[in-house]
Amino acid sequence: MEVREKVEYLPHSPGVYRFLNDEGTVIYVGKAKDLKRRVSQYFRPPESLDRKTRAMVRHIADLMHTVVASEEDAFLLENNLIKELQPRYNILLKDGKTYPWICIRNEHFPRVFLTRRFVKDGSRYFGPYSSATYAHSLLELFGQLYQLRDCKLALTPEAIAAGKFKKCLNAHLGKCSAPCVGQISEEEYDRQIDSVAAILKGGVAQIIRENKAAMEQAAAELRFEAAQTYKERIQMLERHYAKSLVVSASIDDVDVFSMVEEAGDAYCNFMRVKGGCIVQSFNMELRSRIEESPEHMLGLFMAEMISRFGELSKEVVVPFPPEGDFEGHNVHIPLKGDKAALLELSRRNAAAMKADRFKQEEHLHPEEHQQKLVAVLQKDLNMNKPPRHMECFDNSNIQGTNPVASCVVFRDCKPSKKEYRHFKIKTVVGANDFASMKEVLNRRYSRMMAEGEELPDLIVVDGGKGQLHSAIEALQELGIEDSIKIVGLAKRMEEIIVPGDPHPLFLDRNSSSLKVMMHIRDEAHRFGITFHRSLRSKGQISSELLEIEGVGEATEAKLIRRFRSVARVKKASIEELTSAVGKKQAAIIYQHFHNTLL
Repeated sequence: MEVREKVEYLPHSPGVYRFLNDEGTVIYVGKAKDLKRRVSQYFRPPESLDRKTRAMVRHIADLMHTVVASEEDAFLLENNLIKELQPRYNILLKDGKTYPWICIRNEHFPRVFLTRRFVKDGSRYFGPYSSATYAHSLLELFGQLYQLRDCKLALTPEAIAAGKFKKCLNAHLGKCSAPCVGQISEEEYDRQIDSVAAILKGGVAQIIRENKAAMEQAAAELRFEAAQTYKERIQMLERHYAKSLVVSASIDDVDVFSMVEEAGDAYCNFMRVKGGCIVQSFNMELRSRIEESPEHMLGLFMAEMISRFGELSKEVVVPFPPEGDFEGHNVHIPLKGDKAALLELSRRNAAAMKADRFKQEEHLHPEEHQQKLVAVLQKDLNMNKPPRHMECFDNSNIQGTNPVASCVVFRDCKPSKKEYRHFKIKTVVGANDFASMKEVLNRRYSRMMAEGEELPDLIVVDGGKGQLHSAIEALQELGIEDSIKIVGLAKRMEEIIVPGDPHPLFLDRNSSSLKVMMHIRDEAHRFGITFHRSLRSKGQISSELLEIEGVGEATEAKLIRRFRSVARVKKASIEELTSAVGKKQAAIIYQHFHNTLL
């Protein structure tokens, strides 16, 4: 596929993109808040690009991308990959740089400061931060919240007891608790440090609540400058560093594998972490010719990554045990913590690859794509035949008024709008969804059988067990319950109710099967609501005009044809009304709306 075509299927998500030349070498790494929008800019008319960028674009033969959680993570991953891959055009167009960390020094009365050097000396490091300005603002916040020292004195208990130090200016100004002269105990100082560490780890909820209360009190007392200060502090805390998995001090060297399956194919992602930084991310699609187990396909993918990128790290994270011998490596499934979150990030990239492939397939090979969707749906719902013809029903009413139902039809997982049908509920009084569902299915399929039409392969009922049971009763009365697969789709958790199964079926939220079923359900709801609103609107118009004594349905119809709405009828002059319905009726209508005798 051409690179320009690949750009069309990029997601509107933050991430990092890599341009490769025809030899498969990465020549440029870039970050983006919106991958599709950013990468598209490289393929504008050449005259709109600068000279260096035009030179790079001429050598682009392929494109790869990695999705991340935020723009900040995109900054950090870009930095890692530039350092690891040393792409040619990054050297020309931009320099890699080291991002800052906030360090809590391993010493008596610890200092909290900014550093670009990560040293394993027992100190605690938080970050890194894509913005040094933001990191500095956090330090300023700590200075406002706590009285921490910033001097480099060796404050050992012996030196303090010997009186070797004097108070500094910060201590006199109330910005430092003066541990150098024994004004605060080490235990009390450490409690402040623990609060700083809690904020840096993300535990800021209590502090945010306190600042919100102070802001509201200041606003109530009309101290707006103070309220603004508290507001800025809250905003800073709320956008405070969400722990980055792209660079993390808690993760050393580890390889991460994930896999997403769809219709026998597997979409895989591999991430390599070195020194706490993601330095490699690679996607691959595995197409299965025969029925392969997920364990076997994951093992094949891992073996392929070994052949491409060398021996695995000592620690390997996987979503489930792979098939194969990986002795000497700690292959495990993390259940929580940073490594579990890293595995989820890898899974998101595999899922993004699957979504890209489906978009490409839908655009380039629409018939094959539809056949694939039908096959996946057949497998997920355990059907004996492919659901090429699907129908979905939905009821609409407001407190029992204008009860209607809708039926929408999908052919090969695509809407067939010419076959959509509306139903006015005839035999049910009041708001009774169950009885309405039974009536509509009975009417729909008794007519189809009488006219010799082909019955659907799958019926989807919008609702839970009650609506589904009523629908099944209708099929049983017609004697066709065994020839049509029927399921219910409940809105609350998008669970699928299967007749005879006490447990609902839960499909992956990202699966194409669930998306098709949600599409047909939402389409039935939209179609039904539109019809119901139309009837309700007509009913309101009719009732208001028919309330006028002496005005019947024929006169009402003439007025609506002429003036289009009741509002225009109200504004019409006596002459206009006379030309529409005659002198006598016009006088009655004009008098009704204007309380004027003619």
